[in-house]
Amino acid sequence: MSDAFCSDCKRHTEVVFDHSAGDTVCSECGLVLESHSIDETSEWRTFANESGDNDPVRVGGPTNPLLTDGGLSTVIAKPNGGSGEFLSSSLGRWQNRGSNPDRALILAFKTIATMSDRLGLVATIKDRANEIYKRVEDQKSSRGRNQDALLAACLYIACRQEDKPRTVKEICSVANGATKKEIGRAKEYIVKQLGLENGQSVEMGTIHAGDFMRRFCSNLGMNNQAVKAAQEAVQKSEEFDIRRSPISIAAAVIYIITQLSDDKKPLKDISIATGVAEGTIRNSYKDLYPHVSKIIPNWYAKEEDLKNLCSP
Repeated sequence: MSDAFCSDCKRHTEVVFDHSAGDTVCSECGLVLESHSIDETSEWRTFANESGDNDPVRVGGPTNPLLTDGGLSTVIAKPNGGSGEFLSSSLGRWQNRGSNPDRALILAFKTIATMSDRLGLVATIKDRANEIYKRVEDQKSSRGRNQDALLAACLYIACRQEDKPRTVKEICSVANGATKKEIGRAKEYIVKQLGLENGQSVEMGTIHAGDFMRRFCSNLGMNNQAVKAAQEAVQKSEEFDIRRSPISIAAAVIYIITQLSDDKKPLKDISIATGVAEGTIRNSYKDLYPHVSKIIPNWYAKEEDLKNLCSP
């Protein structure tokens, strides 16, 4: 039961929902507060031991404007036996033989959805990647290219455009065997094709070291205070001319923050969590070291603590 305001009782009272009539009734005076309510919950219950073939869903999925028929085509179900088995199976065979112009697109969208789920990306990034792939596919110039690398590159560009960037190494981990070099080539190809389509360069969005910080710190299991200090340090580091990639700077800042805390992390663990080589982290740390006193927040580490940092 839940609470609602009753006009007769002049106060909030517990209400009972009558599912058969669709009425919301006050439990104290019996007044019908709302009638003919629509129950938006599912009309069936699914149990673990039920067969997967018996799908009780009576409606299709949402429309997809990227498909020719909007994703609303009719699919003949598998027969469950009986007199209609021969007819249904025959129709099913003919349906499979028929050419579906969107079959390749549907498979590509499913692959993008799988990669997005494995990376924990939101639906807007997945939809943007689908849109990018559809625009490239419409130009009919991607035939013969590595499909997995192409889809992974679409996802990489979508992450950049939605200001939720992922490293190429992270994308590569879910790209079904596509290498970093193949994804990089596919990305350049897509940017070129979209540029030719629009007549102008494609906006990719700027990558900042802070975009990766919270995720990297979470991978290392750092506490909230250390995460906050790392985020502030990364923002201050942008004031200096440090010619390193944002990912390398993020990894080096994490290394400094952990060395100043009680929970020190070995360089190897930071390398695994960030995907940056240990040598690259050392070189980035060497570039950051002269500016440590201005980068690290005063509330996190004192001057004496900074002097205890190992010199590069």
